[in-house]
Order: sequence, then structure tokens, then C-alpha cells
Amino acid sequence: MNIVVKIQATEEGLKAINILSKENIRINATLIFSANQALLAAKAGASYISPFIGRLDDIGYDGMQVIRDIVQIFRNYNISTQVLVASVRDPIHVLEAGKAGAHIVTVPFNVLKKLIQHPLTDKGIEIFLDDWKKARRG
Repeated sequence: MNIVVKIQATEEGLKAINILSKENIRINATLIFSANQALLAAKAGASYISPFIGRLDDIGYDGMQVIRDIVQIFRNYNISTQVLVASVRDPIHVLEAGKAGAHIVTVPFNVLKKLIQHPLTDKGIEIFLDDWKKARRG
């Protein structure tokens, strides 16, 4: 069974993460909004940290910069905690998370559909179908 317990990155949450991780219970530290919170959660023993980038963007912060900072800090200190990007709002978040080196991105269905779609793909299909019709008449 693959179970991960979500615990918020608060003072009490960090205490719980520390206790449970010592019992080999995997923890996803959630509601992360800063690199400091991510570092504390990782040091407490979280297997995953979940920074909520869309919510940061919503209040005027650069959510992706928080991801870049976290990934850099984790690399600098060889921290094995995985970065799980949450609160994704658009395809650019997915692309930027990958470029930053995040391990996981949770993607809502509407964003997943946007990842698949591209106007040039639709145009290309239209051209191929038109060419096929012309070739069959030819």
C-alpha cells in the first residue's frame, strides 16, 4: 500500500511530522507558502512538501520563485524531500515547475486539457484532412 499522510506546515504540524517520520510514516507537508516553511518541513522529516503556488500568485507573490528557491536549497544541502507543486492554475506553472526541477506537479483537469491543446496542432490536423480530401478526389 502506498500511503502518505498530509500534515500542514505549522508549528504543531512540524512536531507531528517529526514524530511520525521517525515511525517511517511518509508525510506530505502541505500548505507551504515559503522556502523557509519547506526547509523546516524537510528537516522535520517530510517526504514531500507541497508549495501552493497559485495561491501565492493570487495575492501578488511569484509562486514559481518560491519553487526555484526551494529546489535550489534542497540541492545545495542534498535534501531528499520531494517538491510537489500544488495549486497549479495554468500550463505555464507546469512548464516552469519542470524547468525549476520540481519532482511532482498536481494538475487539475482543466489545466491538463490545456497542456494537450495547441492551436497549431488543430490547424495542422485541418490541413492534413483537407489534403486527404483533395488526394481522394484527385
